[in-house]
Amino acid sequence: MNNQGTGPDLADRIHGGWLGRIAGNMLGKPVEQGEVWTRERIDRYLRKAAALPLTDYLPEPADAADGAVLRPEWRQCVRGRVHGSCRDDDVDYAVLGLHLLETHGFDFSTEQVGDLWLLRLPYLQTFTAERAAYRNLANGLKPPLTATYDNPYQEWIGALIRADVYGWTCPGDPPRAAALARRDAVLSHTGNGVYGAMFAAALISAAFIAPGVRQALEAALAVIPASSRLARTVRRVVSLHETRLPWEETLATVSAETAGLGWIHTVPNAAVLTAGLLYGDDDFTRTIALTVRGGLDTDSNGATAGSVAGVRTGAAAVPDQWKDPLEDTVRSAVFGFDGVRISALAERTLRLAEAVAGPAPR
Repeated sequence: MNNQGTGPDLADRIHGGWLGRIAGNMLGKPVEQGEVWTRERIDRYLRKAAALPLTDYLPEPADAADGAVLRPEWRQCVRGRVHGSCRDDDVDYAVLGLHLLETHGFDFSTEQVGDLWLLRLPYLQTFTAERAAYRNLANGLKPPLTATYDNPYQEWIGALIRADVYGWTCPGDPPRAAALARRDAVLSHTGNGVYGAMFAAALISAAFIAPGVRQALEAALAVIPASSRLARTVRRVVSLHETRLPWEETLATVSAETAGLGWIHTVPNAAVLTAGLLYGDDDFTRTIALTVRGGLDTDSNGATAGSVAGVRTGAAAVPDQWKDPLEDTVRSAVFGFDGVRISALAERTLRLAEAVAGPAPR
């Protein structure tokens, strides 16, 4: 583990990562339906409620038409109604990843990831590539066939949302974090789907020590093939940001260039995430607000952006309006973890991060 430098200590940064992931997920959850909740519609919703700039959880809908197309869980995710986190797969997989490392250590196998899914994760709480892989596991297939057989979602965002714990437990070591994330990801994904997980894990690992978000993104780009569509798209967002193009225009440009991939594909969502981080400029609230306003898979992107921003700022500096309503409590579908305290998850993650390093990732 590399030196953390000045600022928040490791415990506070890991706790910040957990808080940020959960808060960002909760912020984006009501509008998680990319073909309905476009960037423009999200901002119209916020304007109607006099909630721009966005500095807190989403407001309640100002009219019934908007309320009818929000996610069914919205009443537990809007400001004034948040009492602990809602259950969501973006948080379930962070919990499951922690349990994986506690159970099998850093030398876990892809097969052990699958075994833990079958043991701890209800089938109906999996989606897209994860559900396809789960079905394949139940039918006796082994990796890598679990990712490739009858699975049209191989490059979607599912593996990326499973990657945080590898960044949190490998602070300052992006290549190692990426290697762990890859071993998990190949259970259900290929190509850019796997690269997305590696990118996210490395980004979160680098966030512990990088002087700025741009440098953390560069470290994350270094662990994936430079010629991949994911890397090219992230670099495109970085270059547009460098020209001082407004956030809205950057997203409009990249959206046109990734048209046709769908709202759950890893590549366009990585563009929204990258823009939120860069234009958020290391401000926690601005980062998660811009990321969610970017649309597409809003709760997943908000969660990853929040994880990075929380690591950057540390738990103590996460604004109260985001962390206090969470009441230090996680709802989870992972067997044995429902109602666990966020602070307890952070303490368990810290113990792993501080543990003597196991065998080098394969």
